[in-house]
Formats: sequence, structure tokens, C-alpha cells
Amino acid sequence: MSKVEIKTADAPQPVAKFSQGVRKGNILQVAGQVAFDPSSGEIVGTTVAEQTRQTFKNLNAVLAAGGASIDDVVMIRVYLTDTAHFAELNEVYGEFVTDPAPARTTVYVGLPAGLLVEIDALAVVD
Repeated sequence: MSKVEIKTADAPQPVAKFSQGVRKGNILQVAGQVAFDPSSGEIVGTTVAEQTRQTFKNLNAVLAAGGASIDDVVMIRVYLTDTAHFAELNEVYGEFVTDPAPARTTVYVGLPAGLLVEIDALAVVD
């Protein structure tokens, strides 16, 4: 069983040597997505809520390109730049994730200027 690179024009193109997603068998790993508009390359939004919505749009685009959806996701990792953004992130997160919710880890990190959130996901496709 070989690895297959997942690519879509509906999500930002990687700026380094990594794939938007990789699928091997029924496992799909989506690389960390941020709030870049795939067409312009500009950051969408200045709040965590706005950036989280765009990040999920990008994440969902890669999932779809790999033959999956958010319902196939078993693990999500969220990277935030500020602990004060946790509640705002959770509110928007609930717009995209339904029960049973995936397992999740949230960590606090430094991201490039202007970015407030990054999200990656692991999906298992039936």
C-alpha cells in the first residue's frame, strides 16, 4: 500500500516541502491549515473566530480532496497563539464538529505574524 499525496487548489499551497495531506489506505493526515485564502494567499480575518472559520474551510477542502469529511476525523490538533482565545475557538469549533467529536489536543505556540490559529487532522475513511 503506497502513500498518496493529496492536493487541492481549494486550500493554500504549502510554502515548504510538505503535502496538504497524505493518504495511505484508509488513513488520511491533513497538514496544519491556517487562515490563508487559497486564491490570494492573504490571511482571512483578524479575530480567532474569523481565522478559525477560514482554517476549517481549508481543512475541509483537503479532507474532501482525500475522499473524507469532518465526520471521518478521529483526532484534531489545535495550535493557538494565546490562551485567552480558547473560548472563542471553542465556540466556532462547535459550528464545524458534531458529536461524537474527535479527540482533540490544544497547544499554545508561536505562529507567523498575523496568524492566530492552526489546525491539523487525522481521518480514518471507511
